[in-house]
Amino acid sequence: MLREFRKPQRLMGNAFEITVVDESEKNAYLHIDAAVAEIQRIENLLTTFSENSQTSLINNNAGLEPVKVDREVFDLIERSVRISRITDGYFDISYGGIDKGFWNFDRNMKQLPDPKTIKEHLKLVNYENIILNSRDQSVFLKEQGMRIGFGGIGKGYAAEMAKRMLQKRGVESGIVNASGDLTAWGMQSNGKPWTIGIADPDHSRQPFSYMNITDMAVATSGNYEKFVMIDGKKYSHTINPKTGMPVSGIKSVTIFCPNAEIADAIATPVGIMGIKAALDLVNQIHQLECIIIDDDNTVYSSQNINLQ
Repeated sequence: MLREFRKPQRLMGNAFEITVVDESEKNAYLHIDAAVAEIQRIENLLTTFSENSQTSLINNNAGLEPVKVDREVFDLIERSVRISRITDGYFDISYGGIDKGFWNFDRNMKQLPDPKTIKEHLKLVNYENIILNSRDQSVFLKEQGMRIGFGGIGKGYAAEMAKRMLQKRGVESGIVNASGDLTAWGMQSNGKPWTIGIADPDHSRQPFSYMNITDMAVATSGNYEKFVMIDGKKYSHTINPKTGMPVSGIKSVTIFCPNAEIADAIATPVGIMGIKAALDLVNQIHQLECIIIDDDNTVYSSQNINLQ
């Protein structure tokens, strides 16, 4: 008899949960362990917390020399740059220069960083200065002090790769949930599609809507998880790479797409670029849908979304 087996695990600094539908408990947990090992492998490639990761090598050689990387890392950076072009730079993996230093979003943060200092650092944020050479598989950051980071795409990429590995191992149904960015395929053990809740930004523990999905990834980006209040205004942990400032006005963005990496990467720019521009962008891209909730609780959705 088919059953669902789940295992929560902390990976990439986030709470992951992997669900597999199988008849055998033993096989299910072997599959899950293989998926966990795959996510850990990706984390080691992409992390900026280890000096030996390929990402750190690229950053440490910024302005100095190109760094030869694995094909997998090269391809992910190439796809990231393509997403930067499509989103007019609102998605940019070179935001690493402004990220951690100014915005720690802990409750002690009482004032905005100095705009002049931010402006200085913003000069280093420019995806066009990520120079890719496919002949020798090298990555070069043009300016010294430039940094790349995969915070906006890494979880989705890991979820997508874990799903593909599970499918290769013959797992016909399951979910990889990377702290709210999830990909689901096949059906539940009872033969019905997976039901997911769209988080209510004001009560993140309870959904404001449900959707039935299969063979679909969902990514949510919102200011209800991590934010600071300064002078009565709420600032989300999402930084606009063009201004270096946190985004305000949007409570949450939910993206639906068959590919978890793309869903993860698109969620951030859709929350930054303004509602009209975001809906225009999403409506132009095949198999991409979104739901946006603004600070006044107005719900906007792309053209093919039917909320229950």
